[in-house]
Amino acid sequence: MSHSLRIDPVSSPSKNHQFTNRPGVSIIIPAFNEQNGINGVLTQLHHTMMNFGETYEIIVVDDGSVDETAAQVDPKKNRLLRHSTNRGYGAALKTGIRHAAYNIIAMTDADGTYPNDCIPDLLQILRQGECDMVVAARTGEQVFIPWLRRPAKWAITRLAEFVAGQSIPDLNSGLRLYRRTTVFQFLDLLPNGFSFTTTITLAMLSNGYLVRYEPINYHPRIGRSKIRPIADTLNFIGLILRIALYFAPLKIFLPLGILLLMVGIFWGLYTKFAFGQLADVSTMMIIMSAFQISALGLLAELINKRLPAPLKTLEQLPFHKEDYD
Repeated sequence: MSHSLRIDPVSSPSKNHQFTNRPGVSIIIPAFNEQNGINGVLTQLHHTMMNFGETYEIIVVDDGSVDETAAQVDPKKNRLLRHSTNRGYGAALKTGIRHAAYNIIAMTDADGTYPNDCIPDLLQILRQGECDMVVAARTGEQVFIPWLRRPAKWAITRLAEFVAGQSIPDLNSGLRLYRRTTVFQFLDLLPNGFSFTTTITLAMLSNGYLVRYEPINYHPRIGRSKIRPIADTLNFIGLILRIALYFAPLKIFLPLGILLLMVGIFWGLYTKFAFGQLADVSTMMIIMSAFQISALGLLAELINKRLPAPLKTLEQLPFHKEDYD
């Protein structure tokens, strides 16, 4: 289908875009200055999906590119949506999701790093009805991730696992499939930057959705990376803490309260045995702060539990396995 549209600004999905019950796959590719890689990615995707025999569309969201990215996209075979300025990786994905025609969303990158020929296998796993999102985890035999990024990636993943309460093989893989109805519940929460994938992973895990991880290889990218190692790492850490405060506040407040309580007890014992006199005022202030922070966490947790929860079970989803029967 030929489709080229400039859509800046994007309208609210709740007002102008209705859920679709059409079975099929909308493959969304955010692209910013990817003229060197986008054509090969599109060729591989069309070959893979046509051989699989699936109803599909490919949506390329040109996020304000200043090179020839848009010119590489054939409008007769793909839908091309364009931002007039660079608004971010997450913003491009949200634009694609809002304009998707089908009820399954597949997202991938335009730089050739992901083996997109595995999308049919991921789609079949999602259709089995045993999970809400399938993530292509970069844990295969051939994974190219620069060593400079690995320590930060490890630390961020451990923090995310603490928040989610479960193992996360790949926190921010850019190749994943999920139902459009599911992601719409979190669309206003999802950020416009690279942390989109981190947020959707934690949002779904924190709300009881089932996420399955399938190992894949990960290739060197074509073109220059847009990631800023230091700035984006700090942003990811701040984001994970904000998500924890939003979905599981007790996991932040309670450890902090316990830590302060231990500090207060240690300080009291230290002053008693080191100086022969208990520093009662400072000790009590620290201990009272510990109880106040813990109480604040309990209050936040109670408020969070009383808020309307997103649909959490597969049976409650408006469009699910029966769509394909």
